[in-house]
Amino acid sequence: MWYLFKMLSFILIFGTTHGTFQNRRPVNPEANMNISQIISYWGYPDEEYDITTEDGYILGLYRIPYGKTNSDNSSAQRLVVYLQHGLLTSASSWISNLPNSSLGFLLADAGYDVWMGNSRGTTWSRKHLYLETNSKEFWAFSFDEMAKYDLPASIDFIVKQTQQEEIFYVGHSQGTTIAFVTFSTIPKIAERIKIFFALAPVFSIKYSKSPLIKMAYNWKSVIKLLNSSHLKAFDWGSPVLNLVHFNQTTSPLYNVANMNVSTATWSGESDLLADPEDVNILLPEIRNHIYHKTISYYNHIDFLFGLDVYHQVYHEIIDIIQGNL
Repeated sequence: MWYLFKMLSFILIFGTTHGTFQNRRPVNPEANMNISQIISYWGYPDEEYDITTEDGYILGLYRIPYGKTNSDNSSAQRLVVYLQHGLLTSASSWISNLPNSSLGFLLADAGYDVWMGNSRGTTWSRKHLYLETNSKEFWAFSFDEMAKYDLPASIDFIVKQTQQEEIFYVGHSQGTTIAFVTFSTIPKIAERIKIFFALAPVFSIKYSKSPLIKMAYNWKSVIKLLNSSHLKAFDWGSPVLNLVHFNQTTSPLYNVANMNVSTATWSGESDLLADPEDVNILLPEIRNHIYHKTISYYNHIDFLFGLDVYHQVYHEIIDIIQGNL
């Protein structure tokens, strides 16, 4: 897993530095802002918290408690919507578009208390109680730890902070993967989710055509995932290491049918990562599936930056929330 992160980080860094050679291009002021600064830049209130997981990772958690259109009643208790980012992104993905096309801002203006999480290893979650960030030990994790530790810690903190028993959850890409795992294996967390909104859901990658998956094909653990139509925990390569991580010598198989959460899904027929064939395998396994929409021309990133994402996806999320109050 460490080597995969190094390779992906190199690609991201190279892509960023390549732009520095074009000195005369105007730079978007948000490019050099952190999440709190972006929120404030658009005139929204922001709060930032550091939360600590059971295994010592310190995660950045961000909040937009209310919107610009309802600031006159800022002390009112509002229903909570939690947003969890996808693969190779962070909480900033929910506020990186214009306010009228960014789900974080749209939900705040619709009257909701918006929280945005950051999984371990992202820019805003690279601290630990005792591990150095550049150590192999710090990076010895996978989506299993995100599901077992990160998501429960974030949701527990939000519930305690807001005194609300139930919250709405929106995940994109990897944000759906860890939700499927958490909600199917930790019932006390699943009970706190009123509706799970899954954008570009990923539960298996057997048919995925994403270049990221092809790059990782030399890893034996990834090959095992590719050959399965279901989601298995990351195989650490030896019975001893698997025993350390899972209390068993083999990596466990996750069963989404064990998840008892109302779930709405959106998928794209042009999505190379959340491939339509994989999505079609997943959907019948969801026990309480309340809504599904396939968008023929959407790829994986369109659920964040599509020109018509508000009309195709976001306004439907808001409508479903309002219909389940």
